[in-house]
Amino acid sequence: MRAIAISGFGQEPELMTLPIPAPGPDDVLVRLHAAGLNPIDWKIADGSFRTSTEDFPLVLGIDGAGVVDKVGPAVTAFRPGDEVYGQFRGSYADYALATPVLAPMPKGMIFSQAAAVPIATTTAYNMVETAKVVPGQIVLVSGATGGVGQQAVQFAVGAGATVIATATADMAEHMRRLGAAELVDHTLRPVAEQVLALHPGGIDAVLDLVSADPVALTELAQTVRPGGTVVTTLFSADPEALAAREIVGVNLNNKAGAELLTLVADLIDAGKLLVRIDNLVSLRDAPSALDRNKAGLSRGKTVIEI
Repeated sequence: MRAIAISGFGQEPELMTLPIPAPGPDDVLVRLHAAGLNPIDWKIADGSFRTSTEDFPLVLGIDGAGVVDKVGPAVTAFRPGDEVYGQFRGSYADYALATPVLAPMPKGMIFSQAAAVPIATTTAYNMVETAKVVPGQIVLVSGATGGVGQQAVQFAVGAGATVIATATADMAEHMRRLGAAELVDHTLRPVAEQVLALHPGGIDAVLDLVSADPVALTELAQTVRPGGTVVTTLFSADPEALAAREIVGVNLNNKAGAELLTLVADLIDAGKLLVRIDNLVSLRDAPSALDRNKAGLSRGKTVIEI
């Protein structure tokens, strides 16, 4: 089968021909039609999450959608021919074994749309849930134009919050369609300065997707009033320092199961959640798409068509 893989941490991803994985008793083998690109993919390739148990060549990719090809004898939830989406052990390939995070594909969705959903959408959902967003609150989504950010805006709006989204002028109209009430352009002035100009008394929560530097996150936290929450996916929060200011700080380690994927599918089916595809690329072009994502040029999800 074709696959985008690395021969070692720090090596360039490349198109390889590899054996089709053999399913074990509890495994589901899926013929993939599309894979979602996530920042964790290039971070894995760079060695940021290296372990001593990795086998090389290592196929990249976690999100995907496709058709069940084979199932192990212990599998009862799926059968060959089922259209599914979820998380995989190497989704940048013609075939991959699914993790337990697998669910029937949302009705009416095509494979490229479904592949964009799993990690970004479940992360956004868990950020809003962790922040305990309730009606009437004011919430800043920092990094709102990315795949996770766009979903976080929608979930926060759905929870009844007034959402401030970071966005440049070219994305302003789209962010308003997603429900953002206010926009701040992070390329013009510091985000914290703009937010406090809009809300001098502070806001209730920051959902941050861009501040890898703890100093940058601390600056954003200046916008949050006592009793508020800061949630980051980049592990740059200092919970103790924030607690001293009566702010809850959370470094989110996203966890999702098949139940959450099913909930998300229901929201998509009901038209309550929009998924924007920023870029569709072929499997061969996946390495250059990873470089583009790493450079921070995404304006939504990149999907690899297989």
